[in-house]
Amino acid sequence: MQTNRQIPLVKPPALQAGDTIGIVAPASNIKRELLEKGCETLRQLRYKPFYFDSIFDQDLYFAGSVERRVRELEEMFARDDVRAIFCARGGYGANYLLSALDPQKIVAHPKIFMGYSDITTLLTCFVDSAGFVTFHGPMVTKDFSLADGVELASWEAALTGLSQWELDLDAGSGVKGLVEGRAEGVLYGGCLSMLAASLGTPHEIRTADKILFMEDVAAKPYQIDRMLMQLKLAGKLSGVRGIVFGEMLDCVQTKDQGYTLEEVILRVVGDLGIPVAFGLRSGHVSRGNVTLPIGVRASLTVGGERVRLEILESATVASGRRAETPARH
Repeated sequence: MQTNRQIPLVKPPALQAGDTIGIVAPASNIKRELLEKGCETLRQLRYKPFYFDSIFDQDLYFAGSVERRVRELEEMFARDDVRAIFCARGGYGANYLLSALDPQKIVAHPKIFMGYSDITTLLTCFVDSAGFVTFHGPMVTKDFSLADGVELASWEAALTGLSQWELDLDAGSGVKGLVEGRAEGVLYGGCLSMLAASLGTPHEIRTADKILFMEDVAAKPYQIDRMLMQLKLAGKLSGVRGIVFGEMLDCVQTKDQGYTLEEVILRVVGDLGIPVAFGLRSGHVSRGNVTLPIGVRASLTVGGERVRLEILESATVASGRRAETPARH
């Protein structure tokens, strides 16, 4: 999916109690019992989950054919009764949709769109090409199906239009500083594997002037190193203003390896002259998935072990209005 629209970035309408949330599976196939668990959590939060029966289709490891997944996503954007769109899961397969989606069906109906992992492909595409804010955050069969799967404070702040807020990165959050400094830029990023995979395609990530968030799961340290070096050699780190890494769950070579992942990361990004933090629990996480609005201004401050990540503007607007901020590419 591509457009050549030189437009301001659009903020989608905020989520309100009682709204209908459309659930989609743009990538891998899903399990019915996990979807129902996640839907029950959304009902308890006073929202109305909605999905098409075709969401349970399976084609190899995909959630049905490309045509089914494209039709599902386009219809959810076009339906007036659906106020937000949450992904059921990631897995693999969202890249198949990029050349098949009708841009006008997406661009004409900006809505909250949330997911992570393989969904990073769509998050960055919708920010860069469709021109609206997206959300790196919990998914229905993965996080909403678990008792402690969603960090509600950031989820509510991001989706309901809070104008300025700070993530809770206290000593118990697991977040720590790697390189000191302060930066301000546009929050952007997602799963490192998907960011690296975009290089050389028409949907290559746009990282200039960004605070770049990167996370992954079960990738060995040398694989993390290789993907970071690929981004660096491609020039994708030269214009970045700050970097925040995720929890990096299970990203170890062996349990008794004689080095840390942080040491590996610093070999690649430690000389960039920008603040770097590690351990933000968004995406593939052990608990409490944090929601990050992609495409809004943020500030990152790293002072020793102390890290502050502040969102400087609302990511959504009151329903019925669409706010625009200057395009940032």
